[in-house]
Amino acid sequence: MLIAFDSTQQALRAEMLLEYADIEIDLFPTPKEITAGCALCIHFPDDELMQVSRILKTEQVEIRGLFEQVEGGYNQVHR
Repeated sequence: MLIAFDSTQQALRAEMLLEYADIEIDLFPTPKEITAGCALCIHFPDDELMQVSRILKTEQVEIRGLFEQVEGGYNQVHR
């Protein structure tokens, strides 16, 4: 799963919050298939979706959306 952001500030804030929650994440450039205002996105394991969503909502992190990788690109699963 990927989280795309509209700002670098929100991406770095989410990185800090998810690392604090001991969720294994990777911060890397946003794929060109995902239109976002920020050049960074966060990849996390699919089985952490519920916890990640809860943290983002509770902490009011502004995101472009949550995406899953599919053959040939990405599908948005949550905004």
